[in-house]
Amino acid sequence: MPVISDAELNRRRQDIIDAARGCFARYGFEGATVARLEAATGKTRGAIFHHFGDKESLFLAIASEDAERQAEVVSRNGLVEVMRDMLHHPEEHDWYITRSEIMRKLRTDPQFEQRWREHQGVLDRAVRERLASNAGMRDDVTVDLIQTYLETVLEGFITKLAAGEPAERLEAMLDLVEQSVRGQFGQIDQAV
Repeated sequence: MPVISDAELNRRRQDIIDAARGCFARYGFEGATVARLEAATGKTRGAIFHHFGDKESLFLAIASEDAERQAEVVSRNGLVEVMRDMLHHPEEHDWYITRSEIMRKLRTDPQFEQRWREHQGVLDRAVRERLASNAGMRDDVTVDLIQTYLETVLEGFITKLAAGEPAERLEAMLDLVEQSVRGQFGQIDQAV
């Protein structure tokens, strides 16, 4: 049997992630059955689970990759810009459809919650660092409170986006959110 290079293994793993992301977005976590994942990826269950162990690990690998990508945007432009990106490029963020299932699993499955938090830590840290380093932020509330506020807005934003809220209304809402976290007197030249 030929030896497969690490680069080839990583490519195969990434191919599975990319194809499975669409399957989870279309069918949700529960509806993305092994048979559907096989069809979406063009791989056997043995090949899929060789790389990821189980369906939850595959899902969390996708979530981790998305969190890292969002953390990069947050570091450069802020969490509101992540939401704007979701609004203007929904094809790159179709994972948001699974959020309600994720929230249910977070409430009912302690092992999933622990694994999810580990994967989402990179995004949480990026948001906190961005807020703490932004001199234009309000100073009458803590960074932790602003982060909780923005994360709460994100969850509501995802719900509205999934429900088909008009883009113009969501864009105006994001402008309002951005203004609400700015310092009392200062105009900031960067997004929050």
